[in-house]
Amino acid sequence: MEKKKKKFEPNGFVIIFCIMIICALLTWIIPAGSYERALDDATGRELVVDGTYAPAEGDPVGPWEFFTCLFDGFVDAADIMFFIIFASSYVYVLTKSGALNAMTGAMLRVVGNKDWMIIPLFMTFFAIGGTTFGMYEETYALLPAFIVIAITLGYDRIVGGAIVFVGVATGFAAAILNPFTIGVASAVADVPLVETKITIFRCVAFVAFLCLTVGYTMHYANKIKKDPTKSIMYGHHEDLTGMMTREECMNIPFTPAHKLSMLGFIALIVILVVGIIKQGWYFTEIAALFFIFMLITAAINKMGLNEIAETFVESTKATMYGVLLVGFSRGISMVLTTGGIIDTVVFYLANLVGSLPKTLTGIGMLVVQNLINFFIPSGSGQAIVMMPIMAPLADVVGLSREMSVMAYQFGDGFSNMFWPTAVATECGIMGLSLSHWYKFITKLFVMMFCLQCVFMIAGIVLGL
Repeated sequence: MEKKKKKFEPNGFVIIFCIMIICALLTWIIPAGSYERALDDATGRELVVDGTYAPAEGDPVGPWEFFTCLFDGFVDAADIMFFIIFASSYVYVLTKSGALNAMTGAMLRVVGNKDWMIIPLFMTFFAIGGTTFGMYEETYALLPAFIVIAITLGYDRIVGGAIVFVGVATGFAAAILNPFTIGVASAVADVPLVETKITIFRCVAFVAFLCLTVGYTMHYANKIKKDPTKSIMYGHHEDLTGMMTREECMNIPFTPAHKLSMLGFIALIVILVVGIIKQGWYFTEIAALFFIFMLITAAINKMGLNEIAETFVESTKATMYGVLLVGFSRGISMVLTTGGIIDTVVFYLANLVGSLPKTLTGIGMLVVQNLINFFIPSGSGQAIVMMPIMAPLADVVGLSREMSVMAYQFGDGFSNMFWPTAVATECGIMGLSLSHWYKFITKLFVMMFCLQCVFMIAGIVLGL
C-alpha cells in the first residue's frame, strides 16, 4: 500500500521566523534614513514633515542583534501577551461553569434551526461598531466565547473567530466615522471628517464590504456544516474542554447562576466600552477588568480558591501558543526599527506613487498603504507617518485629499486581517495557527483588495 505523503503546513513560528530573517537581510540592502517630526497643534501629535527625509547612519541587523531583537519583541509585546492570558482565563472560567453552554442552549431553543442567523446578525453588529466609534479591542473578550458557540452549532473555530474579528475589522476598515483612523487621517490631511458626498460614498462602500465578508463567511460555514471534512481545521486536534454538542446544550437548564454569570459578561462588555471610550483604557486596564470578572464569575458558580487557581493554570496552558506567537511577531517590528529602514521604505514608495500616471495614482496609493501596514501596523501611527506625505502628493497629481484618506483607511484596515505583524494578536486569542488562518482569509483578502480598487477608481471618476 502506497504511503500517503503528509502535506507540509508551516507552523506559525516558522512563518514569522522566516519573515524576520528576510527583514534582517533587508536592513543590509535598504539604506537607513529618517524624516523629521514636528508637533502638530491641531492633532496634538508629532507628524512626519514632508520633504525632510535624509539618509542616516545604518545599523544593519546581524546574527547577534537578530536574536536580541527577538527577545526585545517579547518584552515590547508583554502587555498584549499577558492581556491574552488574563482575557482567556475569564472566558475559560465562564465556559467551565457551564454558563456559556447554557446560554447557547437557551438561544437555540428560541431560534431552532435558524441558528445560521447568528453569522449575519452579529457580523453586522460588530461591523457597525467598528465603522462608527472604532470598536476593535473591545471585541477581544468575545472571540473565545463565539468560538465555543460556533463549535457547538456544528461549525469550527474559524467561523466563530470570523464572526467577531472579520466583522469588526471590516467595519473598522470600511469606516464611515471611525475616529481612530479617518478621524486622525482627516485632521492631518486638513479635510472635514463628515462631508455629504464622501460620507454617502463611504456608506455605500461599508455595505458592499460587509455583504462580501458576510457572504464569504456564510458560504464557508454552510459548506462545513454539510461536510465537516471541508473544514480547514479538519484533522487538527482541538481542545474541546467544556464544549458540548448542539443537542447537549439544548438540554441544559439555564440556571440562576448561569444567568447571573452571563449578566456579568454583559456588564463586563459595557464597562469595557465605557472605559476605552471615556477613560482611554488599554491593555493594562482591560486585563485587570477580565481578571476581576473571572473571580466574580468563579464566586457566582461557587468555585473554591484552589479550583480557581487550577483553572487559571489550565487556561494559561491553552493560550500559550497564541501568547508566544504575539511575542515572535513583535520581533519583526523590532528588526525593522533597529535597522532604521521604515522611513526609507515610506520615502521610496511615496516617490514611486508620485511617478505614476494620474489614473493609476489612486491604486498606487492603495497598494502603498497596504504594504506600509506591514511595517506600521498601528492605524493612527500609520496616519501620522503617511498622511503628511500622501495628502500633499494628492494635490500634486490632481487627486482630492479625501481620496488619499480613503486609500489610507482601506490599506490600513483590511490588511490588518492579513499581515502577521497585525493579525498575530487575534490569532493568538482565537487559538489559530497562522497557516490555518491564511487558508481561510487569503481568498477573501484578494476579493477585498479588488473591491478596494473598484471604489478607489469609482471615487476618482466621480470626482470625490
